[in-house]
Amino acid sequence: MSIDNPCTPETSQTARLRGLIDAGIALGSEVSLDALLQKLVETAAALTGARYAALGVIDETGTELERFLTTGIGEELHAAIGELPRGRGILGVLIKDAEPLLLESITDDPRSVGFPPHHPAMRGFLGVPILLRGRAYGNLYLTEKAGGPFTAEDQGLVETLAAQAAVAIENARLLQDATTWSAQLEALNEVGAALAGEVELPRLLQLICRRLRGLIGARVVTIALPASERTLRIEAADGAGADEILGLRLERAGSKSGDVLERRRAERVDALADDPEVDQHATSLIDARTGLYVPLLVGARPIGVIVAHDKEGEAPRFSDDDLRLAEIFASRAAVAVDLSERVARDALRRVVEAQELERRRLARELHDQTGQELTSVLLGLKAVEEAKSDAERAKALAAVREQVVETLHDVRRLAVELRPKALDDFGLAAALERLRDIFSEQTGMRVDLESRIRDRLPPDVETALYRIVQEALTNIVKHAQANAVSIVLARKAGAVTALIEDDGRGFNHDGSGEGLGLLGMGERLALLGGRLKVESRPGAGTTIVAEVPLS
Repeated sequence: MSIDNPCTPETSQTARLRGLIDAGIALGSEVSLDALLQKLVETAAALTGARYAALGVIDETGTELERFLTTGIGEELHAAIGELPRGRGILGVLIKDAEPLLLESITDDPRSVGFPPHHPAMRGFLGVPILLRGRAYGNLYLTEKAGGPFTAEDQGLVETLAAQAAVAIENARLLQDATTWSAQLEALNEVGAALAGEVELPRLLQLICRRLRGLIGARVVTIALPASERTLRIEAADGAGADEILGLRLERAGSKSGDVLERRRAERVDALADDPEVDQHATSLIDARTGLYVPLLVGARPIGVIVAHDKEGEAPRFSDDDLRLAEIFASRAAVAVDLSERVARDALRRVVEAQELERRRLARELHDQTGQELTSVLLGLKAVEEAKSDAERAKALAAVREQVVETLHDVRRLAVELRPKALDDFGLAAALERLRDIFSEQTGMRVDLESRIRDRLPPDVETALYRIVQEALTNIVKHAQANAVSIVLARKAGAVTALIEDDGRGFNHDGSGEGLGLLGMGERLALLGGRLKVESRPGAGTTIVAEVPLS
C-alpha cells in the first residue's frame, strides 16, 4: 500500500483522509492476523510520517506485552538491541490506562525508564490503544515524526485507524479461530480413528501423549494412572524430558494430578511455582513452568490424568481454547483407554479359559487313554505272575513290553503338546520339524515345512507361533479333509511370519472364526502386537498368515 509522504506539498487533510480510507479498506481485506498486524504498523507510520512504529500485543493477563511488531528497525539492529520490550516505562502507561498518549520528548517524561543499549534515539511519541469490545488488544507506538512533533491531527488519524483496525483484527481473529477449530476437529477425528485402532494399553497411552502434544503445541505431555489407593504412576510421556519422569510415582493426596483426579475437573495453571498443590519435585525434573491437568473420565469414574506442560512459542501459558481442546481430546482418550483395558481383561479371560480347556483335555486323555493303558500293564504283570510255564511267561512279558512302549509313546506325545523340549533347546524350526513328523505319522498327511529363519527368536514369539501352527494343524485334521499341508517360516521388514496352507475343502470366512479357534489365535498374536490373516473359500483350501513384529 502506498501513501503520500505527509511532509510533501501534496499532503493535505483531504489526502490524508483518503489515505486513511484506503488503509481501512486494505486492512479489512487482510485475512491473515499476522499479516494484518504488520500492515497496521506500516500504515500508521506512513500516515503520520513516523520513522519508527510498533504494535505491542497485550497478553491475556492484561499486564504486559506478549508480541512486539516493528517497522523502521532492521534485523541487525533488532539483534543488537536484544530482547523485545514487555511493557515497562512509557509503553506500560498505555497498557495500564488504555488512553492515547502524545509526548514531545519521551526522555523528559518522569515515567520513562530509558532505552536499552544500541537502541536508536527517540524523542517525539504518539501512543494509541486498539480497543476490542472495550478491552485493549494492543497499542500502536509511533516515534520520530519527519518534519516536527506529532500533532493532535496525527492523533485523530491514528485513533481512527486503530478503530478500523479493531474491526479488521476481530474479523481476522474470528476467521483464524474458525479455521483453527475446523483443523482441530479434523485432527480430533483422525485421533479418534487412531485411538480406536490401538488396543494395547502402553502403545495407546504413548499415542495419546504424542497426539495431544501435537494438537495443543505442548513441550511435554504425560499420563498418570492409579498405581494404588495412595499413588499415581506416570505410565507414558512424550516430549522434552519424557525419560526423566516416565515411571515416576506421585502421591494422590500430595500432587496436582491426584487432586484433579479427585475433583474430576480440568484445571489450567499459569505458574506452577505458585500453586501449592503442584508436586514441585516432579515438575522440576523437566523444568516445567505451566500446566494443563485434565482427568480421564469414563462416565463419572476417573481412570487417570493427562498433564501437558509449557506451550511452545514465546509465551509458555496455555489458553482457554487449549484447555477446551484438551478436555474434548481427553473424553475420547478415556473411552479408548477403558476399551483397551476391557480388551486386555477379556483376552486374559479367554487365555485362562483356553488353559482350562487344555487341562481338561489332557486330564481326559490321561484318564481315558494313558490310565487304561497303565491298567492293562498291571493286568499284564499279573498274567506274568500267574504264568505256569516259561513260554506263557515270555508271551505275557512281550505283551507287557508292547503295552509299556505304547504308553510311553502316548506320554511323550502329551509332553510334546504341553511344551516341546525342542522348542527350548533348538528353537522354533526344530520344534516344528518334530511336530510335523508326529502329525504326519498320526494322520498320514503330507506336510512340507520350509524355514527361512536362521537365528533364534524371542521365547514368547517362538511359543506363540508354535501354538498357532499346532492349532492350525489340529483344525486341519478336524475340519479341512485335506491331503497336504505347507508351512513356511519367514523373517522380513522387522517381523516374522508363519504361513500355513492346506488343500482342504475350505469354508466361508466371516471374520469370527469361533468354531476354528481363529479368535484365540488372533488374541495370542495381539498380545505381542501381531496380527492374524485368514483366507478361505469353499473348495479352495485355507491360508493362515500369522505375523509378529520384532522390536
